[in-house]
Amino acid sequence: MSEARIEQAAPGELRLVGVLDYSTGPQLREEGRRLIQTSSAASVLLDCSAVEKTSSVGLALLLAFMRDSSASGKSLTVRGVPEDMRQIADVSGLTELLPLEA
Repeated sequence: MSEARIEQAAPGELRLVGVLDYSTGPQLREEGRRLIQTSSAASVLLDCSAVEKTSSVGLALLLAFMRDSSASGKSLTVRGVPEDMRQIADVSGLTELLPLEA
């Protein structure tokens, strides 16, 4: 089984770590939703620089976390998107939808 986690790195900052795939996605999805909803920060920074490998599950998680943030009245910014996730977003035509850090 793959190792992955989402953790609070600092107030308003979450970090995705490890391999994002079908075996880790459901747990990351629920934990990420909980962390976003319980954050007292007005905005959330999602750091993906520690993601080792991802499938389309990683992109699905980003989109779900965008919805969670919006539903909680928070903005979301994504930093450190790995190249494989960026390529999946490009092929899917979703790159322009992602709130990537400038």
